[in-house]
Amino acid sequence: MASVARTGLRPLSYNTRILATRRGLSSSTRKLADTPAVGDVGTVRPKKAVGAYRGGIFGFLLGFSVASAYASYRLLEEYKIASAMLQASVEELQASTEKVSTHIRRIENVEKNIAALEERSATKEDAKKARAEVKKLYDGLHVEFLDLRSHIWGI
Repeated sequence: MASVARTGLRPLSYNTRILATRRGLSSSTRKLADTPAVGDVGTVRPKKAVGAYRGGIFGFLLGFSVASAYASYRLLEEYKIASAMLQASVEELQASTEKVSTHIRRIENVEKNIAALEERSATKEDAKKARAEVKKLYDGLHVEFLDLRSHIWGI
């Protein structure tokens, strides 16, 4: 290999590879005759110009659809926000209703206790009757005490 590098000769396999690629890139007259010319593309239809009315209607419909889509999106977002706020107020109302019901139950229990105490407590008439009985007992005891005293002084 060292002698090949000095002489400038390349190995045989390298030369065959170059020839193979050159042959693949070359074109023959036969192939050129089969391919159509560049200018012959076929029939080309002229592009119709968009008229002012058709373009205006298309623009209007496109703008209207975009605007209505944006409006419906915003409306849906506002609906979600309002729904969330309503849900929060309903939950707050439910909590306050529970508090009020608890207070009402407590008040009912207190009223029952007061009614039971009123049934057990004495009235003014009962107090007057009890006072009159105590007076009678006291007067009776005082009379007996005086009788006992006079009996003791008499002995």
